[in-house]
This record gives sequence, structure tokens and C-alpha cells, in this order.
Amino acid sequence: MKILVCISNVPDTTSKINFTDGDTKFDTNGVQFVINPNDEFGLTRAMWFKEKQGATVHIATVGDASVEPTMRKALAIGADEGIRINAVPTDGFFVAEQLANVIKDGDYDLVIAGRESIDYNGGMVPGIVASLLGYNFINTCIGLEVDGDTATATREIDGGKEKVEATLPAVIGGQKGLVEESDLKIPNMRGIMMARKKALNVVEPVDATKATVDSKFEKPAPKGAVKLTDSVDELVSLLHNEAKVI
Repeated sequence: MKILVCISNVPDTTSKINFTDGDTKFDTNGVQFVINPNDEFGLTRAMWFKEKQGATVHIATVGDASVEPTMRKALAIGADEGIRINAVPTDGFFVAEQLANVIKDGDYDLVIAGRESIDYNGGMVPGIVASLLGYNFINTCIGLEVDGDTATATREIDGGKEKVEATLPAVIGGQKGLVEESDLKIPNMRGIMMARKKALNVVEPVDATKATVDSKFEKPAPKGAVKLTDSVDELVSLLHNEAKVI
């Protein structure tokens, strides 16, 4: 089985976010970038298929040279080969078209991507990739098994879980729960040294649609002042007269 894991290069959640050029561009200065958490769950599951079923695992990322440290970490975790599509990821549709082109040429049986990235939270890339390629698509997956050419997935739905089957090739939108957090792999020294020797191929982007443009960014409003009270009557009065929620 040949698996491609789509990796997003995203800011660490502890990073302080700022914008430049009149709040029209994200300021990357001083920001630590990591593997998108939803993608990391998918990568870890792909490593399980490699260890248990002898799968070959590749990773792919859309980005300039600055994303290569994140890709090297994925290779150190155990991926066999990396593909960097040499383009700045402008929007979800553009990213999906670039990935679809690589997937088509690579003849992959299974594509695993995070259901969304934690930076822009678009949640559109896996579904668009599946649509462009005509592959089966299962989103919000919290469990995945593959037997022959059949993938069996457990996915979250409103109020519960659903188990579904799909014929390969398929695209999986994974998330927390696809593996246990305790199973996430931390690169060791041997893995880091081996990653330096693994192929990280750079391919040029294809002409693709840039359907959206970021016009302006805005931070959430700061939290308001807090009033403390030790009287139930005063609390009820504040909720009624000031907050106007009752």
C-alpha cells in the first residue's frame, strides 16, 4: 500500500500572532512552526500501517523553502520520502489543486490529511482533493483500518460515531482520536540523522485557481473587565441591568 500524508506547516499554538502591512499579512517573525496537529495524527496512523502492513509512506507540503524543517521532522518520525510543492499556499482550493496533481502522478492508494489546519481552519482541502481526483472521501475520522482495497473508518457525527467502508483509493480527513495522543511519535536522534539522507523532492506548482485573497486580518477583541460579587441579589441585578442576559 502506498500512502501520502498531507502536511501543513502551521504556527505553534503558543506563538504570539501579529500582522503587518496594515493588517493584511501574517507576521512570521519570531513564530515557531510545527506539523499541523490533525496532520500529525494522520502521520502517526500512516506509520502504524508502515510497521504492521509494510506500507510506503510519503509526505507532501505546499510551501517555500521555509517549510522544510517541518517536513524533515515528519521524515524523522518515519516517513520514507518528502515532496515539497514550491508555492506559497494562498488558499484552500489552490493547495488542493497542487496536492491533487502530485497524488495523481504518484499513484497513491490512500491519502491522509488533517480535516483542517489550525491556522486558517478552512477545513476544505481534503474534500476538494477527493473531488478533483474522483476518490472516495471520509472526513472527521477517529479510527482507520485497511484490509486489501477496503478502508474501514470510524468518524464523528453529531451525537455519536459512525463506521463506514470505502474502496481505495480514498482520501481521509483525520483528527484527534485517529491515534491516541500517547502514540504520537517524537523524533529520536537516529530518526533525525536518517531524515537528513531521505529524499525531499521539490516540484514546481501547476497553474491553479486562486479563488480567495486575504484582505485584512483582525485579532479578537480583548476580554472585558471582570466584576466580582459575593451577593446573589447583586449578581442577578448585574445580569439583568448591565449584561442584559436575563
